[in-house]
Amino acid sequence: MIRILHTADIHLDAPLRSLALRDDALRAAVEAATRAAFARIVDVAVSERVAALLIAGDLFDGRARSARTAAFLTAQLDRLRDAGIPVFYIKGNHDAENPITGAIDMPDNVHLFDARGSKVQLAEDLWIHGVSFADRHAPDSLLRRFPAPVEGAVNIAMLHTSLAGAAGHDTYAPCSVADLRGMGFDYWALGHVHKRQVHSQSPWVVMPGMPQGRDIGETGAKSASLLTVVDGRITVEEVPSSVVEFTTSSLDISGVEDDDGLRTALRAHLRGVADALSSAAGVVRLTLTGTPPRHWQILRDQETWAESVAALARDTGRLWLEKLQIEIDAPASSDSAVGATTELATLMAAIGEEPGFAAAARAEIEEVIGEMPQAVRAALLPDEDTAETLAQSLAKAGARRVLARMKGAEG
Repeated sequence: MIRILHTADIHLDAPLRSLALRDDALRAAVEAATRAAFARIVDVAVSERVAALLIAGDLFDGRARSARTAAFLTAQLDRLRDAGIPVFYIKGNHDAENPITGAIDMPDNVHLFDARGSKVQLAEDLWIHGVSFADRHAPDSLLRRFPAPVEGAVNIAMLHTSLAGAAGHDTYAPCSVADLRGMGFDYWALGHVHKRQVHSQSPWVVMPGMPQGRDIGETGAKSASLLTVVDGRITVEEVPSSVVEFTTSSLDISGVEDDDGLRTALRAHLRGVADALSSAAGVVRLTLTGTPPRHWQILRDQETWAESVAALARDTGRLWLEKLQIEIDAPASSDSAVGATTELATLMAAIGEEPGFAAAARAEIEEVIGEMPQAVRAALLPDEDTAETLAQSLAKAGARRVLARMKGAEG
C-alpha cells in the first residue's frame, strides 16, 4: 500500500482582499491561516506516513517577496525531509512570477518539474509526471509536453490548468477532461481552480481545491486529497486542511418585536453557525432579512447592530463577523400613513430620477475615485455602465438612510 497527498493553490503570502477585515484579531488569524493550513497538510503527511506530497502549482501567490515565508516554507519542507517524504512540485501561473522560487535552495527532498516536462520513479511500479509553467501565461495546452505513461505501472500526472474554463479563474493551459482521459494516466493531480472537484474516477481527474480560503468569496471547509494505491488500484479521500472557514448565513427577523428579542435571535443563530463549522474558527457574513416591526429603527441603528453582532460572534469563541448586511423591508401596514416622511420619500425618489442629479452624482464619485490607485479605480469603475449603477445605488442608499433616521425617530 502506498499513500500520496495531493494539494494545490496554497497561495502563501496572499494579500487580504476584504476591506471588512479591520478587526486586528481577525486580520491576524486570516493572515496566518494560509501558513497554518500548509503546516496542517505537512502534519497529515507525516502522521499518515505518505510516500510523497504533490503540490500542483501556486504554492506562492505572486511577486511579493517575504523572508518570513521563505523561512517558514523551508522549515516545513525540512520536516518532510526528516520524515523521509519527497515533495513533487510544479509551478503554476502565480509561482512563475515569484522571486522566492529562484531565490532559495529547496531542500533535497523537493523535486521541481521544469517546463519541458519529465517523469520521476517514486516506487517500483509508480511514476510521477509533471510540467511546470515557464511564465505566468500559458494560453495553450501543455499536454504534449508530458512523457508517455510507463506501461505496467501506476502513472500520476501533475498539471496546473483551468480545464475548459472556470468562473472566476483565468484560462491557463486549457484542455478538456476527455483530453486527460485519453492520455493513459491513472490519476491527474490538478491545480488552479480553488473549488474542489472530482471530474472523473476512471481515470481519476481531481482538482483538490485550495487548502485554505482567503476571503468571503472562498466559502466552506477546505481540504487536500489523500490517495491510497493498492495493487495498482487508486482510492481517494478528502482530508481537512482549513483552519479558518469563511461562510455566509441569513436570518429572517420578521417576527422579532423588540431589541431584546433581536439580540436573543442573533445569539442563537450565531451559535448555530459556530457549531456547524468544520474548521476550528469561522468568519461569517450575516444577512438580516424579513419585515420586522422595528424595520426603520434597525436601519437607523445599523452601525450599532453591526458592533453588537460582532461581539456576539466573538462570544461563541469560534466566530468573527466579516460583514453585517441588512436587507429588511417595512411591514406592509407600516408605511400606509401620509406624512412628512412619506412626502420626503416621494421627493427624494423624484430627484434621484433627474438627469442633472445623476450627472452630479457621477461627477462626485469620479472625483473621489480619481484619487485612488489605478488598479483600484479600474476595479471599482471598469466602464460607464458601472459608474451609472454605482451612482444610482449610492443615491438610493442615502435616501433610505435619511428616511430611516426620520421614521426611526417617529417610532
